[in-house]
Amino acid sequence: MKLSEVKDILNAEIIIGDDRMDIEIAGGAASDLMSDLLRNPREGALLLTGLTNIQAVRTAVIAGMAAIVFVRAKKPDPEIISYAKEHEIPILSSPYSMYGSCGRLYSKGLKSIRWNI
Repeated sequence: MKLSEVKDILNAEIIIGDDRMDIEIAGGAASDLMSDLLRNPREGALLLTGLTNIQAVRTAVIAGMAAIVFVRAKKPDPEIISYAKEHEIPILSSPYSMYGSCGRLYSKGLKSIRWNI
């Protein structure tokens, strides 16, 4: 699924990365616990989170994630936007809850990343 499709499905606003909407998303992961994502990194995955601090972007960078969607219409502050720009991580903001966002994406074919348990 392309990031542009994610944007449409989630009725999301592009915060940064409008030039990267053609990237392919390999799967999705939703969490506010960044340590869970670092334990199981997935290259090219989409991160859905309500956590709008610098750790979310740092986690996405370290884990090789393709983009971030902040749920519940949350918006990052300028420091976070600058850091994401520096690392070419697109950021979107969706008005839906995390649960609703995941359900919408899953129903349109985006699969969850496989968790190593």
